[in-house]
Amino acid sequence: MTETKVRIQRRALHGVLLLDKPLGLSSNDALQKAKWLLRAEKAGHTGTLDPLATGLLPLCFGAATKFSQVSLDADKTYHATLKLGVKTTTGDAEGEVVQTRAVDVDAAKIMAAVQAFTGEIEQLPPMHSALKHEGRALYDYARQGITIEREKRHVTIHSITVLGGEGDELRLAVRCSKGTYVRTLAEDIGEMLGCGAHLSALRRTASGPVRVEDAVTLDALAAMNEVEREALLHPPDSLLADWPRVELAGDEAARFLNGLRRRVQASDCEHVRVYESSALLGSASIKAGELIPGRLLSPQEVEFQKVAS
Repeated sequence: MTETKVRIQRRALHGVLLLDKPLGLSSNDALQKAKWLLRAEKAGHTGTLDPLATGLLPLCFGAATKFSQVSLDADKTYHATLKLGVKTTTGDAEGEVVQTRAVDVDAAKIMAAVQAFTGEIEQLPPMHSALKHEGRALYDYARQGITIEREKRHVTIHSITVLGGEGDELRLAVRCSKGTYVRTLAEDIGEMLGCGAHLSALRRTASGPVRVEDAVTLDALAAMNEVEREALLHPPDSLLADWPRVELAGDEAARFLNGLRRRVQASDCEHVRVYESSALLGSASIKAGELIPGRLLSPQEVEFQKVAS
């Protein structure tokens, strides 16, 4: 008996889907499932969540993929659960236990550790990470028992809030800059507490201006019809919501869309979003009264917004 393959008719979609990624699924697998359910032609995610992590994963479709880097660069917020007294090979629950120690901590010790790692800090990227060395991910070397020399990098921990914890469990809310390894932070806090620790659970709750409260699960998405799924798409500019807005009209908008700089009455600004009426034209910067184009939408993508509105 031959297997019949169903060919999906892909379509152009433009927007951002806020997905609540489930436990055990890679970011790319989650992206491909959502892309299939929406029958989308072009899609990408905005920053990997490990299979053992859950929570907010913004997915970009069509024109929104041009602004995925904005979400990659944005500050993130996580709810992290630390298992105190146990160190693992990977710094998380996936690794093998390499050391156990007694846990003797109190609120004062925890607060001191939290404060010590708030602000600008240095982190040594873990060997079990996707960082590349000579074209290969570090975790490939780690699985072969090879350790590669890494340089420490500067990251910013904007805030750490103690959410609670009982016994050998400690729950924290962490708001941090891009490039932060929460696994490494968990290990470092464990060392300062004198008992060691690993990251036993991680949930991303925010990325820039978007929140997990507005996200949908894959199960809920699968249970919807196509119209309901498409209605969940946020406009491409949702990832730019905290940037200043610049309005252009008529010929000025057309020239900007062609990549030409325009004169504007506005202060210097590194990042702005540019519109013609309600339609996003793209991103830009302002320097010495000049609006300098960044990532621009195509005329077809701009027209799509006008029709949709």
